[in-house]
Amino acid sequence: MQNLLDTLKKAADFLGRKGLEKPRAEAEHLFAAGLGLKRLDLYLQFERLLDDAEVEKLRAMTVRRGNREPLQHITGKVNFRDLVLKSDKRALVPRPETEELIDLALGLFPAEQVVRVLDLGTGSGAIALAVASERPLWKVDAVDQSLEALALAKENAAQCKLADRVNFGQSDWFGAVTDSYDLIISNPPYLTDAEVAVADPEVKDFDPKSALIAADNGLADLKIILTSALKFLRPGGWVICETGIDQHEALSEISKQIGYKEFEGLNDMSGRARFWRCRWQRG
Repeated sequence: MQNLLDTLKKAADFLGRKGLEKPRAEAEHLFAAGLGLKRLDLYLQFERLLDDAEVEKLRAMTVRRGNREPLQHITGKVNFRDLVLKSDKRALVPRPETEELIDLALGLFPAEQVVRVLDLGTGSGAIALAVASERPLWKVDAVDQSLEALALAKENAAQCKLADRVNFGQSDWFGAVTDSYDLIISNPPYLTDAEVAVADPEVKDFDPKSALIAADNGLADLKIILTSALKFLRPGGWVICETGIDQHEALSEISKQIGYKEFEGLNDMSGRARFWRCRWQRG
C-alpha cells in the first residue's frame, strides 16, 4: 500500500512532466477532491495508507489533468466570488477575471437601489448568481441559447439556494427578451479562431467553442449586444461586457455610431484592457 504523501509526489511529478505550471498545487486540489477532504487536511494525513481503489481513483484523475482537461471539470466545481458552482463541459469555466466584472457592475448603483438586471449568455450562471447573491434587492434575469448551459445554470442556482432569485430562459441574445433593464451584463464570445487555436488546451479543447469565438475579429456578438441593448435599457441604464484584447478602439467607434453618449474601456487588475461599459441616455 502507498501512503498519501508518496502518491501525491508521484502525481505532482507526472503533472510537471505534462507541462503544468503548478503541478504540486494541482495535485493537491485533485487529491483533496478525490478523497473528499479540504486541501489543508491533506497535510494532516500524509502518512495515511491508501487502498487500491483510492489509488486508482487518484491516478485516473491525475491522468485526466495531465491530458489538460480543466481541473474544474475533474473536481466538478469552481469557486466564483463567494459561491461554489458546478463546472463541466456544458459551459465555459468561470474565470477569475470575470469576478472583476461583478465588482464593476455593483459599483454602478447604490446597494439599496432596486436594479433590474439581464445577464446575456449566462453559461454556468456565474454572473447572474453572483449578482443575485450579493445584491438581494436586485431582480435578475439570465438567458442563454444553449439548453445544456441553462440546465447547468439552474443546477447551480439550486445548489446555491438562489433558484428563487434568478429567472432563467432560452434566448439567442435578445431574441426572446421582452422586459427593460437598468443593467445588461455579459461575458460574450470575443475571441477569433486564430486566438483560440493558440490558446491553452484547457480552453481550445474543452470549453464550448460557441462561448469563445465570434466573427468579425471577435466583435460580432459585442456589436449585437451594444446595438440591440438600446431597445431594452431603461433611461440611464448601463451595458457592461467583458471584451477581447485590442478591441476597445473599435468598440469606441461602434458605441459612438450607435448613439451612446457615455462609454469607456476599463482595465482589469493586471492592466489588460478587458471591460467595456456604455450608458444610455435619451436625447
